[in-house]
Amino acid sequence: MVEPIRKYFRLSPGREVRLKNAYFITCNDYISDKNGEVTEIYCTYDPKSKGGNSPDGRKVKGTLHWVSSEHAIKAEIRQYDRLTHLESPGLLPRGTPVEEMLNPDSLHVFENSLIEPSLADVKEGDRFQFIRNGYFCCDKDSTKEKIVFNRIVPLRDSWAKIARKG
Repeated sequence: MVEPIRKYFRLSPGREVRLKNAYFITCNDYISDKNGEVTEIYCTYDPKSKGGNSPDGRKVKGTLHWVSSEHAIKAEIRQYDRLTHLESPGLLPRGTPVEEMLNPDSLHVFENSLIEPSLADVKEGDRFQFIRNGYFCCDKDSTKEKIVFNRIVPLRDSWAKIARKG
């Protein structure tokens, strides 16, 4: 985030974060396109912080999980959510059109996701936890040329948050 909000502990200009299983990095500069979207970041790393700890004891609040774009392979990721936008669709009056109950955001497809090269030989049904995203399984639509994963369990229950607010 170019102009981080309060309690934002991820990468932003001038801030230091930890790359999971790697080093501390600091964002020194960035390039954005005509729409203001960041397209490149320029960082320095602390070679003494290999493994995510600093010999001088400094602490960072953010840890980023990352995949090397140079070595990664492409995959399609399908994130399913509730089919209806209602917590209890069975409580609606009889005759309520199904279309009024459907959640328009029940499926998000990320066609050009990057995944670890170690997942190149997955088989239908193989299951993995994608850190901070949930649990995924290899879909029957997968081929050697196009790997497809479906999210089978998210890590957080968004409905629990909604219920607490209500």
